[in-house]
Amino acid sequence: MNPEEPYSGPVCPLPITRHDTVQLSHGSGGKMMDDLISKMFLWAFDNPQLNKKEDQAILQAGGQRLAFSTDSFVVDPLFFPGGDIGELAVNGTVNDVSMSGARPLFLSAAFIIEEGFSLKELERVVLSMKGAAEKAGVAIVTGDTKVVNKGKGDKIFINTAGIGLLPEGRDIGMHRIRPGDKVLISGSIADHGITILSQREGLAFESSIQSDTAALNGMIEELLQAGGADIHALRDPTRGGVAATLNEFAAASGLTVRISEDRLPLKPAVGGACSFLGLDPLYVANEGKLIAVVGEDKAETVLEAMRNHPLGRDSALIGDVVEEQQGQVVMRTRIGSWRIVDTLVGEQLPRIC
Repeated sequence: MNPEEPYSGPVCPLPITRHDTVQLSHGSGGKMMDDLISKMFLWAFDNPQLNKKEDQAILQAGGQRLAFSTDSFVVDPLFFPGGDIGELAVNGTVNDVSMSGARPLFLSAAFIIEEGFSLKELERVVLSMKGAAEKAGVAIVTGDTKVVNKGKGDKIFINTAGIGLLPEGRDIGMHRIRPGDKVLISGSIADHGITILSQREGLAFESSIQSDTAALNGMIEELLQAGGADIHALRDPTRGGVAATLNEFAAASGLTVRISEDRLPLKPAVGGACSFLGLDPLYVANEGKLIAVVGEDKAETVLEAMRNHPLGRDSALIGDVVEEQQGQVVMRTRIGSWRIVDTLVGEQLPRIC
């Protein structure tokens, strides 16, 4: 081949990451979303609380430490096995507040409703939110309602914000991750994302698959009683799945997170669906699971507390934190090799929450 002639053979193109318009991938929980947040929002709203890139901000007000978080929900379909958009909206914000170790108390709820949306379905969503809030022990104390013209929305979108009290001395966040820490997960992965996809595409599997949406504040209180200050970081692996959360831990700490594939709890039906659809369960969303990074001395104690809670029966210790290959997530596969678990660039499953 003449080196002066352009190569015309097969190529493996890199994903396009530079765009003049917003893409679905900008909401994926992956690299494009992180790029959008960093370049569009963080520099504009620059402040110490926001720059921590946690799921909530820790604020001081009137001598109290408050955890404050907000989230929007655009899931399609609205109703799915195991939950609906209303329950998801309450649980998601309760969990984001709780991952700081705070006790969630109050929520706001704002609705953007498309003209023509069924009042019967709206009532079903509202009653679901009511039940989820009561179960989580929080109150919905303020809100807003907007209606847009038919065709200008997609049935209903919900935004919830939450406030909780953070006890003095409690410090949980990515900044506390240390070498030697153990990585625990509270149950099977990928349940929610596969449920949404199967409903959206009309797929049927031999075994029933349903969302894991749940409020985790009760479990977290029990974990904190068991592990105390040895619980260094908590996060619910929603958009981007387990892989995105672990990469956030690795990037923030400058350390490497190692996991083992054979330790990951995965329901056979969900694993089969992922294999059939060509999806990696590490990147599929969860809505009722948490990942805990715990000091080595208390890891087994915290794991036992997880397994004793109804929402954590399938909990597992899946890996640890080391100083090698800093800032990476690596996984020991079932055949004994090591694989880098990077953050996705594009979108695997849009509108899953």
